[in-house]
Amino acid sequence: MSFTNRPISSTNAPLNPELAVAAVESVGDGADRRGTKWRLIAGFLVIYIVWGSTYLAIHWGVETIPPFGMGAVRFLSAGSLLYAWCRFRGAKKPTRSQWKTSAVIGTMLLFVGNGAVSWASQRVPSGLTSVLVATVPLWLVLCELWQGKRPELIKIIGVLIGLAGVALLVMPTGAATATVDPVGAFVLTLGSFSWTVGSLYSRTARQAESPALAIAMQMLVGGSLLLLLSLASGEWTTAMHISARSAASLLYLIVFGSLIGFSTYMWLLKVASPTAVGTYAYVNPAVAVLLGVLFAGERLPAQAVAAMTVILGGVAMVSIAGGGAKRMVTAVWRAR
Repeated sequence: MSFTNRPISSTNAPLNPELAVAAVESVGDGADRRGTKWRLIAGFLVIYIVWGSTYLAIHWGVETIPPFGMGAVRFLSAGSLLYAWCRFRGAKKPTRSQWKTSAVIGTMLLFVGNGAVSWASQRVPSGLTSVLVATVPLWLVLCELWQGKRPELIKIIGVLIGLAGVALLVMPTGAATATVDPVGAFVLTLGSFSWTVGSLYSRTARQAESPALAIAMQMLVGGSLLLLLSLASGEWTTAMHISARSAASLLYLIVFGSLIGFSTYMWLLKVASPTAVGTYAYVNPAVAVLLGVLFAGERLPAQAVAAMTVILGGVAMVSIAGGGAKRMVTAVWRAR
């Protein structure tokens, strides 16, 4: 999952859609409103297209770069730059308690969540990887149900539909082989579940006052753990040759996937509700599948296409129940 590519919301922002409302109506009139409108559109395009493209970048990166090592370099590089920038801009030095919180979130979101995506990308096409990662909203509803909350009926139906799609995706075909590698699918599911639990924990956790600094700290923790795992598993060898495409993909993930993507994401959470921003969860897979077909020669069998449609349909039902699409359109419309 792209870190972004994957979170339910900013790891330092409220995730409750009832408490988070679009704030773009506070901008000025005339040119200010028009400028905000186009910035909103550009912002959503970034998290839709750039984050959707990171799945292909990860797929190309792990062709010649070890998956855990690639994640380590990505997050340590982006985290270090972002941390230095935040401190330079006057952010307070994080406390030991804030570091402990970031360690928990960084472990669940980046070490387990994104590490699972990087590893599974060796076995699962980029398009299908994005679809399985998109099940995070389904796990969110199940976790809330486990906590004693009673979600709307449409959300429960959406979860059942989405999970049926996952079952269809890993179900053996007529050739007695699964449409997608079962081990890879299981690892991605585990990663999505870890991402969900970590995001839920971040709702009430005490983090650094600066959202950017909090994310930088999580990157540093997640990247450090991935580096330790990479070294312990013996990923790096003297015979390893990194191709130009893998190196360029890693650079793209650092600059566009992490730094630009997250900066845009955090800005969007200030001017639109987290629910609206969360619509990327079912747009990213469409972008990832399209790019995989166009540039990586990925060909999805009919059963995989059907499963993808069912999964995204379930995710869309869960998201629409929270008013995500409506809130996004409202935010842009108010800024016109």
